[in-house]
Amino acid sequence: MRREWLLVLVALGLAAVAAAIVYLSRPNTLTVAVGPQDGPEAALIEAYASALDRGREDVRLKVVRYADVRDSALALQRNKADLAVVRPDVLLPENGLTLAILHDEALVIAAPEAADLDDIPALARKRLGIVVRHSADLPFLTNLLSFYDLLPENRAEETSESAHPADEAEVGHVVVVPLKIGEVTAALADKRVDAVAVIASPASKTAGAVVRAVELGSPERKIGFVSIPDGDAILQRFPELQAVSIPAGTFGGRPKRPDEEIKTVGASYRLMARGTVSRVAVASATQHLFEWRSRLASAAPAAKLMKAPDFDTTVAATSARLPNHPGAVDYFEREQQTFLDRYEDYIYLFAFFGGTIGSGFAWIGQRLARKRRERVDFVLDRLLAIMREVRVATNSAALDALAIETDGLVSDVVCYARERSIDARTVSALILAVDGVHAAIADARRQTAATEARPSTRNRTARLLALDLPAAE
Repeated sequence: MRREWLLVLVALGLAAVAAAIVYLSRPNTLTVAVGPQDGPEAALIEAYASALDRGREDVRLKVVRYADVRDSALALQRNKADLAVVRPDVLLPENGLTLAILHDEALVIAAPEAADLDDIPALARKRLGIVVRHSADLPFLTNLLSFYDLLPENRAEETSESAHPADEAEVGHVVVVPLKIGEVTAALADKRVDAVAVIASPASKTAGAVVRAVELGSPERKIGFVSIPDGDAILQRFPELQAVSIPAGTFGGRPKRPDEEIKTVGASYRLMARGTVSRVAVASATQHLFEWRSRLASAAPAAKLMKAPDFDTTVAATSARLPNHPGAVDYFEREQQTFLDRYEDYIYLFAFFGGTIGSGFAWIGQRLARKRRERVDFVLDRLLAIMREVRVATNSAALDALAIETDGLVSDVVCYARERSIDARTVSALILAVDGVHAAIADARRQTAATEARPSTRNRTARLLALDLPAAE
């Protein structure tokens, strides 16, 4: 093998190693679908993506905004995104696994205290106003009321003259009246509704505004809250929902509102990932999201509401009600994979087969070295043979031919040595052989010249004797 080709192969090997290092160390960019565009979730994910860029972390986010949370879930299900903001009761992607719960939204039902409405069955034959914030809010309420067998009745029996039929949707024994926040106080004062519901985070401004509006519409400015204590049973039928507790005093005031903890159900906004996304990348994304929660809260207050999904260490990734991503579970259980964990199998295989591969290369090297020596050995053998042929040469022509052949062999060895390295012992042997051949040729030429000179002297003496001339002449 030529030295230049060897250098080229070494350079290519180093380039391949450098390329592998660059590839393994480059940040993993994940596409995240966010909806709705103007929601608190979008602000949180945007702030998180910017923080990852500033920190030059090993994972980055490419944010793609969608008009609605249903669209972002569809993007995940159709593999157009690696991560997505998902509301499971709206659309739960078949390939979605949970990283984090961005925030919970609870069904908050408030009514004047005089109405004496403590639980959902007490709403039978009542009018329930609902502040609709999302197209899924009405189906959410419909499913909940159907759980309590509030079946439809004749509309005429449920609707009074003070109601607005065009704005009402009847669900079982309850007439559901869509409202805006600004209409809540008037609707209660006019007896158009008996209670008001909203699906929102209990700590949000929206939920607080609805509670204050209900309080203003109550005769004695006293309100009560409708409890939903059957959360576990409801989740068995509707696993995409969440069991939520509203702590006492969530809505403030003196006396505090509510005066005791309220059990209810709600929906969650989750950050989900496709199951095929790298476990290491998901673990890194989950780690930074929770570790930077305080830092993100200044730009996106919704970061304060984040929490880990429900999981048990024995069933975290497989048997959870809404399964979690294994990468997120690795972070929550502090079992994130190190470099050796990730590439342990490859390192073992390389070590296992490395000896065999090394032996193979050594054998190939020996074969190539033997091939190199074969040519030099041929020259040495030929030079030794020439030395023997020189000793039996009888004329100058034969010696000239052997000298020309020797010069050709020397030229060939010199050209060979310029292209390849030859060990010092071989070079010494070549020098001795060449010198020996040249010395043998020189001796043979002298002997041949002496042999040819003796017959010519005898012939000259014979001619002089024939002419009877002095030998000195």
